[in-house]
Amino acid sequence: MTTRKYIKNYPRPQFVRDHWVDLNGEWGFAFDDANAGEAAGWQRSFKGDRTIVVPFTYETKKSGIGEEAHHPCVWYNRKLDIPAEARGKRVLLHFQAVDYIAKVWVNGEYVGSHQGGYSAFSFDIAPYVRFESANELTVQVIDSKDATQPRGKQRWVDDNFECFYVQTTGIWQSVWLEYVERDYVDAVKITPDLDASTVRFEYQVKGEVHADSNLRLETIITMKGRQVKQASLKIDRPWLRLEVDLVHEMNGPWKRRYWAPGHPNLYDVEFRLYRDDVLIDQVYSYFGMRKISIEKGQVLLNNMPIYQRLILDQGYWPESHLTPPSEEALIEDIDLMMQMGYNGVRKHMKIEDARFLYWCDVKGVLVWSEMAATFEFNDRAIEQFTAEWMEIVRQQYNHPSIITWVPFNESWGLMNIFKDGRQQQWTESIYHLTKAFDPNRPVVTNDGWEHTVSDILTLHDYAETKDVLLNHLASKDEVVNNEKAFNGRKYAFADGYGYKGQPIIVSEFGGIAFESEKGWGYGKQVVSEQDFVERFRGIHEAIKMTKYIVGYCYTQLTDVQQEVNGLLTEERKPKIPISTIQEINLG
Repeated sequence: MTTRKYIKNYPRPQFVRDHWVDLNGEWGFAFDDANAGEAAGWQRSFKGDRTIVVPFTYETKKSGIGEEAHHPCVWYNRKLDIPAEARGKRVLLHFQAVDYIAKVWVNGEYVGSHQGGYSAFSFDIAPYVRFESANELTVQVIDSKDATQPRGKQRWVDDNFECFYVQTTGIWQSVWLEYVERDYVDAVKITPDLDASTVRFEYQVKGEVHADSNLRLETIITMKGRQVKQASLKIDRPWLRLEVDLVHEMNGPWKRRYWAPGHPNLYDVEFRLYRDDVLIDQVYSYFGMRKISIEKGQVLLNNMPIYQRLILDQGYWPESHLTPPSEEALIEDIDLMMQMGYNGVRKHMKIEDARFLYWCDVKGVLVWSEMAATFEFNDRAIEQFTAEWMEIVRQQYNHPSIITWVPFNESWGLMNIFKDGRQQQWTESIYHLTKAFDPNRPVVTNDGWEHTVSDILTLHDYAETKDVLLNHLASKDEVVNNEKAFNGRKYAFADGYGYKGQPIIVSEFGGIAFESEKGWGYGKQVVSEQDFVERFRGIHEAIKMTKYIVGYCYTQLTDVQQEVNGLLTEERKPKIPISTIQEINLG
C-alpha cells in the first residue's frame, strides 16, 4: 500500500524517486574574474586550485572559503562515476538553484545553460557520459552586480547597506543525479477542487510517446496508508489530464480530510508508468485538499475565514547565508514559528528550499511565496524577471502550504509605479500571467503600497507605538481611497487604481531591535526586555483592534547580518520568551 515517501535530504520531496545520487560535498573550484576560463579551455581541462563544499557559496564559512568580495565568474569541477547498469537510461543532472547564469559541460562537451538564481533546472547528460571510466562535470557560473537581475536582498555594491546583505554567487542549493528509463514521468500538476471533491492531475511524460507506444500510467491515492482511489490511463501523447472523483472519500468525516493549520491532512499519491505492463518509472508525491478564496473582504481557507498570523522570514544563517545548513535547521525554524503562535510565514525576497515547503505542508504552516526583486526597470528586467518567476510558480504549484503569490514588494524595481503607466502595466501582466497558470491562489502585486490589480490589499507600517499605528489605520476609507498616505509617506494604490473590496492585511510591521545590539531595526531601539514586550504587545493590539484588518505579518523571525530586528538572533536564540510572543499572538 502506498505511503508517504520521505527520504531525508532528498532535494525535491514533492516528487520523489527511490534512487538518487547526492553530488553535494567537495568540488574543485576557481575564481575567474576576467572570464577567461572558457576561452582557455577550462571546460576540457579544469585549472582550478581551490576546493569548495557544495552547496555553500564561496562567500560563506560553510563553503570552506568565506570570501565576501564579489567575483563575477566562478568554476566548479568534480568527478562522476556512472554505473554500468545505467547504460541505456537517461542520466538526469539536477540543480536546485544556481545564482545566476550556469553553463554545464560533461567530459568537455557542452550540455546546456540556465539563467535564474532561484529556480531549479535539469539536464539529461546520458549522451555525454562514459560508463567504463570516470567522468568530469564542470560548471561555470556568471554573476553580476546588475540591478536588473532578480536578486532580492543581495547587495549590488561592494558593502552591505541598510537591509541588503552579502551577495550569493554560484551553486547554493543541492546538486544531484537520477537514473530513469527513456520514457519517464517528468512532471505532474496537481489541482484539488474542494467544492467538487475532485483532484485533477496534468501529466507530462517524456520519451517516445505516441498512440502506439504501449505506455500506461497508474495513479494510486491513499490517505494514512489506506487506498482511496486508483486510476489507469493509456499514455498516447506527452501531455494528459485526469480528474479523479473523491466524493465518497470526502463524504466521510470531512473536516479530518482537509488540509489546514492544526490538521494538515495530506493525500499520498504514487505514479507508476508501465511499458508493455512492465514497470519502468515510479514516483511518489502528495497533495492537500484545500481551497483558498476571497469573499466579502475576507481570505477564506476551505470556505471559512482565516485570520493570518504571519512572520516575515528571510531565510539566512550566519555561516551559510541563503543556503540552509541542514534539513534540521529548516525544521527548527518552522517549529519555532509555530511555538510563537504564528500560523504562517511570508518568505521575504527569497524562493526557499523545497524541503522547507515540504515541512510546511506536513506541519500545516501557511506560506506566502515572494519573488526576489530587481532594482531597475527596463526591458531586460522585464524579460529576466518574467521568465524566472513563471519557472518558480510552476515548480512550487503543488505545495498546499503556499496560499499567496507575491511577485512584487514595496515598489522595488518599480520606483515610479505610482504614476508610470509602463510599470503599472508590467505588474498587471505578471498578475494575469500568474493567474492564468494558477487561478486558485491570491496574487499580491506590489506588497505594501501603490497596488495596481491585487487580490489582497497589503499595508506596511512601522509605527512604533499602539497609538500611532491606531491613528494610521483609524479610517479605512481614507486608507483605501488614497485620501492620505497611510504610513505617512505612501498611498495604498497607484494612481488610477482603486479599492474593490479586497481583504486588508498589514503585511509588515514591528522590526523592533535592542539598543545594545550592533546594527539597525525600525524606529527607536528599545533598552530593556520590558520595553520590547510593551512595544510588541501594543502594536499587535492596534492591529487586532482594527476590525477591517484580517491578518498581519510581523518583521521578522531572525536577525540577518547587520539587521538586528529579529525575534531570534542569527543563531536562533530567543530575545524575549517564546511563551510571551505566543500569548500576544493568540490573545
